[in-house]
Amino acid sequence: MKQDRQTVDARRAKILSVVRERQRITVEELSYRFGVSLMTIRRDLRALEDAGKLGRFHGGARAESPTVSESEKDRVSFYRRLISRYAATLIRPGERVFINGSATALDALEYVEASPVYVFTNNGLAVGRRFPAGVDVTLSGGSLRNAGHIMTGDCAMRNLLTMRADKALIGCSGISPNGEILCDIPTELGLNETMIGHAERYFILVDHTKVGKADTYASFSLETAGCIITDEHAPAEVLERLRMLDMEIIQVGRKDFPDLPSE
Repeated sequence: MKQDRQTVDARRAKILSVVRERQRITVEELSYRFGVSLMTIRRDLRALEDAGKLGRFHGGARAESPTVSESEKDRVSFYRRLISRYAATLIRPGERVFINGSATALDALEYVEASPVYVFTNNGLAVGRRFPAGVDVTLSGGSLRNAGHIMTGDCAMRNLLTMRADKALIGCSGISPNGEILCDIPTELGLNETMIGHAERYFILVDHTKVGKADTYASFSLETAGCIITDEHAPAEVLERLRMLDMEIIQVGRKDFPDLPSE
């Protein structure tokens, strides 16, 4: 039965409130919460997106992020380079290293001074990149995701399961105060978990804008303690909670690499 405009507008206002509160939520959860069909929720989300009130991803909706200025983008990019630079100093000659689909993790290879280093990655951005001599890169293979550069699927997992590494450098879309690692691509979750499980040590590379994020769509909890490499602007209260989970925290600042051009 066709619903009157007042009912539809009221439901959409409530949906928008829920999305803003949760930041990210699936169509299925909204359908259950409001007692309407998946098709109705998709129609509501499309209308809200057209009005510029939220964003959508496959299977759900997310709160629209405020517009980020170019200067802030440059600032974040600078700190990501600091994190990559620091991560490179942890790699020793002869080590085997996992790199996931993160650009920040992959960029660490540009700064590696150790040789030889054997890298296994599902990051297609490695194709065509020039890395220092002695950095040997093997691609996982698999299905391409996320604008065509992250490899996932059965092929990538089968190849990963045969590998072991000394270290894993894992980037992510965020880390919650409870130590949950957030990913934009659900199909990469298993690969990230396996890289962590098959490495002697792992390092989560995450800039300050991603520390303390909350999400319900794609995440996994860290089963063993590791190390988080972030920058000097990460929220102190969140880092303290992560330390209580036995996570080592390394904060990188400008003073650590004064030769690196600033933003």
